[in-house]
Amino acid sequence: MGLNDTPSGERVHIGFFGRRNAGKSSVVNAFTNQELAIVSDTPGTTTDPVYKAMELLPMGPVMIIDTPGYDDEGALGELRVKKTSEVLNKTDCAVLVTDCTRDLDESEKQLIKLFEGRRIPYVIAKNKSDLLDSIPAEEKNEIYVSALNKTMIHELREKVAQLTDYKEQSVPLVGDLIGEGELAVLCIPIDKAAPKGRLILPQQQVIRDLLEHGSAALTCRETELKGFLEQLNPKPAVVITDSQVFAKANADTPEDIKLTSFSILMARYKGFLEPAVRGAKAIDSLKDGDRILISEGCTHHRQCEDIGTVKLPKLLKKYTGKDFKLEFSSGREFPDDLTDYALVIHCGGCMLNAREMSSRMMTVEEAGVPVTNYGIAIAYMNGILKRSLEIIPEIK
Repeated sequence: MGLNDTPSGERVHIGFFGRRNAGKSSVVNAFTNQELAIVSDTPGTTTDPVYKAMELLPMGPVMIIDTPGYDDEGALGELRVKKTSEVLNKTDCAVLVTDCTRDLDESEKQLIKLFEGRRIPYVIAKNKSDLLDSIPAEEKNEIYVSALNKTMIHELREKVAQLTDYKEQSVPLVGDLIGEGELAVLCIPIDKAAPKGRLILPQQQVIRDLLEHGSAALTCRETELKGFLEQLNPKPAVVITDSQVFAKANADTPEDIKLTSFSILMARYKGFLEPAVRGAKAIDSLKDGDRILISEGCTHHRQCEDIGTVKLPKLLKKYTGKDFKLEFSSGREFPDDLTDYALVIHCGGCMLNAREMSSRMMTVEEAGVPVTNYGIAIAYMNGILKRSLEIIPEIK
């Protein structure tokens, strides 16, 4: 991802749903004015959800998702339907594409129930209107379109834009935690896990948020942090560190300078800081043989010292002295049933949009399983969680 790209987690996710051969992919192509989806007369051409990040007026940065037919059959069809259902977890607005030459079938009615049950705003795009002699009166949430003739496609965009009147994020990432004109020092390790030639997303977002709030950011590696802080006058308002060097950053940061991590700030930004702080305490109650899920929201290539699959398990073993059944998920994978887990440790969720993060937290809550995140778990096991939360006023 380039520095000028809007992160996928900050984009409005627009999902296109429908039964096979309703012209869904054709409507997607017309809607985006691009050939994003393969179009064929053969039912079931779309086999997996197709994602495309783009700028789309009048909405701005969006993520378009073309899903497989919801009425698919057989074992492969069931898998496609499951993937379509998973897309609903991250959908901010749904477009149900139907064939206007026939009545809604049971699969389409089921999709509408799913939209309404999950409180997803939706519009019904009644495609193939070019085959009608006259256009019937439209209901409030429907519009007659023709992907073939590009008829009423602009109006469909306008209708979707009204449904996706996205509110500004109510909680800044960090800019409200320090004063205008104050300085934050960002402690960023450059090791095998660091991407070549760029910063990872939370680091980029923190810098941008500080700039937007009139604050300043200075960056350094953990190996230079101590000497760097000794030279600064006046002192910085906060040191923000990568979780994997939390212990060293804590040792090298004087007590009169606040300390936190990118992961903790991201938990606050994504709205699950308080349950994540509560969930960290469950680490002390873990027993031998407990199942623990460690979940990563993105699908980066894992290095030999990966924080999720290597460093966290080592720290858990060292802190508790117990052996666990560790399981891992990444990207769009997240279990539907969590009841047998003793703890879920999630990443900061920078690549997940608000609806998907909320959906995952709801799944955890419904299972009655404690949840925390990487940075909070690491701070807790290093005995520095209290210090790392001092800068956040809503956490007492």
